Amino acid sequence: MKKAQYKRILLKISGEVLSGEGNFGIDSEVMLQLAREIREVKNLGVEMAVVIGGGNIFRGIAASSKGMDRASADYMGMLATVLNALALQDALEKLGVQTRVQTAIEMREIAEPYIRRKAIRHLEKSRLVIFAAGTGNPYFTTDTTASLRAMEIGAEVILKGTKVEGVYDYDPMVDRRAKRYEELTYLDVLKKQLKVMDATAISLCMDHHIPIVVFNLKKKGNIKRVVLGENVGTRVRG
Repeated sequence: MKKAQYKRILLKISGEVLSGEGNFGIDSEVMLQLAREIREVKNLGVEMAVVIGGGNIFRGIAASSKGMDRASADYMGMLATVLNALALQDALEKLGVQTRVQTAIEMREIAEPYIRRKAIRHLEKSRLVIFAAGTGNPYFTTDTTASLRAMEIGAEVILKGTKVEGVYDYDPMVDRRAKRYEELTYLDVLKKQLKVMDATAISLCMDHHIPIVVFNLKKKGNIKRVVLGENVGTRVRG
């Protein structure tokens, strides 16, 4: 049996993936399948944290482009990530996975406040930690949150789950001739302005040598394949 290539990982889940074939909301079948795949990875003995987006419910940038105050729009987006985090927690705990949700904006009745040392202790006790509400600050994306939390908890890699097979030179949803990269450097991503993560997130990973694997989260078994070191998606490193 293959062994996991990493001891501690951070999985970044795009909110849009959770809506399934729809454009809005949470698809319960998608959430359950995601929970099953996360459990498989946990069963390999991997310590795992998750940062979850909120784009399936509310996108702050989209709202601000239509005239809403950017800070207010971003706070609303952060609250959307909390809804997704609680839904994922419920799906995981139904499968017997011990889970804790930590939020960057305090809401003690439903989740723990984010405390770095406590998060690390949960991971050491084999609990899965879901980080919600972004960084707690407007103007920062959940990609930046993923990079920041990965550094804080000492994750060896960021796995970024999306709706496509990896990073392409053009949008594969628009151009079928788009070419997928198997490997990139951080500087390649910044220079070519590729849509992996925003520049702040990439710069944080580059400064602290945290590799990123971008892969298709919708393809069954992909999270486990990445953790086992198989050639899936696009790898970004120094």
